[in-house]
Amino acid sequence: MTDTPTQLFIGGAWVDAADGATMPVDDPATGEILCHVADAGAKDAQRAEEAAVQAQEEWARTAPRVRSEILRRAYEIIVERTDELAHLMTAEMGKPLAEARGEVAYAAEFFRWFSEEAVRIEGGHGVLPDGRNRMLLSRRPVGPCLLITPWNFPLAMGTRKIGPAIAAGCTMILKPAPQTPLSSLALAAILKEAGLPDGVLNVVTTSRAGEVCEPLLRGGRIRKLSFTGSTQVGRLLLAQCADTVVRTSMELGGNAPFIVFEDADLDKAVDGAMVAKMRNMGEACTAANRFFVHTSVVKEFGRRLAERMGALVVGPGTREGVDVGPLIDRTGRAKVEELVTDAVERGARVLVGGRTPEGPGCFYPPTVLTDVASDSRLMDTEIFGPVAAILTFDDEDEVIRRANDTPWGLVGYVFTEGLDRALRVSDRLEVGMVGLNTGLVSNPAAPFGGVKQSGLGREGGRVGIDEFLEYQYLAVPVR
Repeated sequence: MTDTPTQLFIGGAWVDAADGATMPVDDPATGEILCHVADAGAKDAQRAEEAAVQAQEEWARTAPRVRSEILRRAYEIIVERTDELAHLMTAEMGKPLAEARGEVAYAAEFFRWFSEEAVRIEGGHGVLPDGRNRMLLSRRPVGPCLLITPWNFPLAMGTRKIGPAIAAGCTMILKPAPQTPLSSLALAAILKEAGLPDGVLNVVTTSRAGEVCEPLLRGGRIRKLSFTGSTQVGRLLLAQCADTVVRTSMELGGNAPFIVFEDADLDKAVDGAMVAKMRNMGEACTAANRFFVHTSVVKEFGRRLAERMGALVVGPGTREGVDVGPLIDRTGRAKVEELVTDAVERGARVLVGGRTPEGPGCFYPPTVLTDVASDSRLMDTEIFGPVAAILTFDDEDEVIRRANDTPWGLVGYVFTEGLDRALRVSDRLEVGMVGLNTGLVSNPAAPFGGVKQSGLGREGGRVGIDEFLEYQYLAVPVR
């Protein structure tokens, strides 16, 4: 921890908050304070905005190859420091070291991917239908951006936004979640080492999000907001963007259905369930929330899933052999407890887990519930914890209707051995992504995002850079 920056990163320099304020960073495995970091206020936001605005014009003129090579160097540094970054992430967020190392690799890949996309920004050329003008299309950076990232994937959510912004030629202000600021500060130090010019990336850690973000969005100089977080906060930010018509991309909440048909390979289905539910202790917007299992296989599926979940080892993420770390904080754990209690009171049976352990830290055991009533609160709430809620179905049309009966539409999971059914059901699900016989859909080379109230736009893949680029059309008379 001693080498990790704890100040704000503004204009290429490490600085204290203007009013000297700091905020604690807690270890969710123990409840102890790891360190204190600068707690930015409105004046710090103004300083960061000024740095980003001043750097924008020159950065936009920088050759794509230069931007590409900066990202490539940063990718290599991240890979070299995998263990260091993984330990830092586990300390502030709680996930087991094996998962943290996996996230470091995932995060690094966004920089490698967008280093390759930076040199492939293309426009277009052609004669217009009336023959009078030639059309020249060019693409240019949208301008200074505000990037807001969540605590559950503190490194990868940063690189998924910073990578395309750098590749497109945009300057940025990054506001990480107050629970996990250290990964973002470490990332800023890596990018500075990789040669990123001063002012292109600015990092403001803060517990005063409204004081920092609202003036930036309403001020007119920030031209792009990229946000990952809850739908509730996303709606508020969209309203703040309206006055100055800030371009937005939103990766919001999920309520993922996990559908197991009668012809599913149950080994694949249980393996997929373990990934879709237990990745990041269930604290992921892609986590399977509602398990719809055909009545003919529900008993066997529930038995196998409970056996696998019950075998997982819960404990501090730094301890060898641990599979499940703590939840992010006591508020998050209390929410999970309340949802499980509500389901049980409405008739659900607990196959495994369901009881909060005594002692320090924010631990909650992997839990499987069956006979879950459709009016249980966890059916229309993002659980964000290690709880699998199983419901039954008999008919394909019925399960699709129930799966789509939610305002969210991020991801769905379908397990069946029938190709026709797989394509038919995937096409009818109202989601932005489908995992077919797999519990993992996230990949830097694929477009990530949802429909309905799960968000706007896409991150990653070839289209990820589009969120940070504008078109300009130039009409040239044909002579």
